[in-house]
Amino acid sequence: MTEVPALTWSGDPIVVAGIGADGWDGLGGASRRAIAAAQVLFGSERQLALVPAAESAAERVAWPSPLVPALPGLLERYAGVRVCVLASGDPMFYGIGVTLARLVGAPALRVLPQPSSAALACARLGWGLADTPVVSAVGRRLETVLPELAGGRRILVLSSDEHTPAQLAEMLARNGFGESTMTVLEQLGGPDEQLATAIAAIWERPPGDPLNIVAVQCVADPAAPRRTRLPGLPDAVYGGDGQLTKYEIRTLSVAALAPAPGELLWDIGGGSGTIAIEWSRTHPSCRAVTFERIESRRKQIGENAAALGVPGIEVRGAAPEAFADLPAPNAVFLGGGLTQDGMFEACWTRLLPGGRLVANAVTAESEARLTGLAAEYGGTLRRFQVYRAEPLGGFTAWRPQLPVTQWSAVKSG
Repeated sequence: MTEVPALTWSGDPIVVAGIGADGWDGLGGASRRAIAAAQVLFGSERQLALVPAAESAAERVAWPSPLVPALPGLLERYAGVRVCVLASGDPMFYGIGVTLARLVGAPALRVLPQPSSAALACARLGWGLADTPVVSAVGRRLETVLPELAGGRRILVLSSDEHTPAQLAEMLARNGFGESTMTVLEQLGGPDEQLATAIAAIWERPPGDPLNIVAVQCVADPAAPRRTRLPGLPDAVYGGDGQLTKYEIRTLSVAALAPAPGELLWDIGGGSGTIAIEWSRTHPSCRAVTFERIESRRKQIGENAAALGVPGIEVRGAAPEAFADLPAPNAVFLGGGLTQDGMFEACWTRLLPGGRLVANAVTAESEARLTGLAAEYGGTLRRFQVYRAEPLGGFTAWRPQLPVTQWSAVKSG
């Protein structure tokens, strides 16, 4: 679906020209002509300095900080003149082009890309770009790299600044990937291009150029717990007071919620944040809001989410009061508050058509509530009984866990 532009642009299309570390010499004819014809040039101080004064008489405007809130005002100020925006490499690859397309719409832009830093890095390393995931640490927390880590995998990390490589090395070592090989590629495509390679656990290179990308060849510690994107992380990876949906039931619950890329989950009664975290880990674009009335647990959810690579989870207070101003969810998990007056109705009303609601019950009262809801709304009732093997003297016995009744339903259109 095409996004509705937030700002109307009626002048000549805004040219968004990618420029690499090789500067003016690396630009094609179309980009050179567009820059020369512009009446105003936007870009960072570094990018503006790459355009020789003799090649452009345009007014030069360096981006303010923070940039995004200032963009509408800047564009309105220069409406009616020929505008060119300088971007690093490919403007549509984690670049300003994406922000501008959302703001004024694609028809108002003329994008002239250069090779992205990821394309240049793969060219230097002999990696297949189509097979190499890219994670951006620019304006994002570095922990978002964690769900991408797997033994034998190759990934690229777009650095925020010159300190990112050392921070990444420390994080890899702390999370069971200390033997991974890291290569920092600086000023790719320019005269000062430089590569440096070392093992993450013994990374000692001082901060270098802020314009860098890091390539990681992942080597997993066999003794470290596996943390894949599939639901069912070990209970032990979660900190907290023990209030969490256990491993087996959590796996079944996330499967019933059926996450898809870009979807939003509301997790009611967050506890330790397990359902929201494992929903969000299934795909980088999956989003979650978790609701928890106890402040200490809200803090713990945030810590668990960061430690497991999904720091973007939003943590709110008690439901349903905290539903205000939130976008409607694609899925709702009711892990708490099932017997609270009005809780189910508030969730069901806000759930999008075609959305899924999954509720778990362990008490007789909450189970009776699920039976009634199933009779009224349809859906599927299941009961799970999990046994775990535990020592009993010198032998092993099966220890039953509390049985869990689960109701799942899809809201019709």
